[in-house]
Amino acid sequence: MFDQLYTSPIAVERHRSGPLLEERLAFLKHLASQGYSRWSLRKKSRDLLVMARMLGLIRRPRKALTLTEVKRKMANQRRLYPLATRWLQFLGRVQRRPAPLTPGAKKIKAFADYMEHEQKLSPQTIRGRCWYVTRFLDRLHVKDGCLRKITPDRIDRVLQQLLAPGGYSRTTVQSLAEALRAFFRFAEARGWCGRGLAASIRSPRVFSQASLPLGPSWDDVRRLLAMTEDDQRHNIRARPILMLLAIYGLRDGEVRRLRLDDVDWQHEVFRVVSSKTRRVRTYPLTRSVGDALLRYLQEVRPRSSHRELFLSLNAPFRPVRTSLWKIVVKRLRS
Repeated sequence: MFDQLYTSPIAVERHRSGPLLEERLAFLKHLASQGYSRWSLRKKSRDLLVMARMLGLIRRPRKALTLTEVKRKMANQRRLYPLATRWLQFLGRVQRRPAPLTPGAKKIKAFADYMEHEQKLSPQTIRGRCWYVTRFLDRLHVKDGCLRKITPDRIDRVLQQLLAPGGYSRTTVQSLAEALRAFFRFAEARGWCGRGLAASIRSPRVFSQASLPLGPSWDDVRRLLAMTEDDQRHNIRARPILMLLAIYGLRDGEVRRLRLDDVDWQHEVFRVVSSKTRRVRTYPLTRSVGDALLRYLQEVRPRSSHRELFLSLNAPFRPVRTSLWKIVVKRLRS
């Protein structure tokens, strides 16, 4: 590989004779598979050679380093620290020390395990409930995870504060109250708090259709899609994403999780895994959406071992993990 990166025989020999040759080559091939340019690979190969000498890994075969050790060894080359941690993680030679759980965090983890193994709830529901409970207990200033001093009156006062003007919406507080009832029922069963606490939590009344958001008109959607009718790579990728959101009403995560195998071109349908129920739904593939997807696949999507449909536009090429909000909002605002 060094023959492809360097033209000077001296440079090629220097990299071949350096420490941890196989480990450096494996990581460089990994970066190349993610779409890094030749210039970028050459720069990283030089940095890897420096790091291999500074970290002293050859004297500690198969020994894992803590992040603190890595930071100390790279003190004179701080700019290399992010790449050093990535390389060591790739090699499986980073020793992570998990942060000790506080008493409160242990209770919430037990609650999460119960929802996963006993109630068989979806990961999204579990994360949401734990998020609500954690922040609510912070507002109650619960110390050392002790739930004994929590009273219905304290819970009600905090819920009222959240409903104050400028606070949370009624729908959000209703979801919070549901999460709290589930948590305190679990806590009561384990004797962590007094009886009847869960039953005392009252949700705010949510009026029918009061929380429905006002979406853009179809004329605005057409204008939104018209912004993507050029040859710029980011617009070619954005067009099918916007169509999937606007025409089929898919959720952010449902679009991000779409895979190449989910599109059946022969029968002109595609499959979507529901974010809520994890059930598979099948939709007809309209001509306009199919054309937009084909153009993205043929002209923009990089070659990659990833099977997800939508990938990042720049190396390292990987599935779009962050929210699609930015793709929508910057066009919708203009």
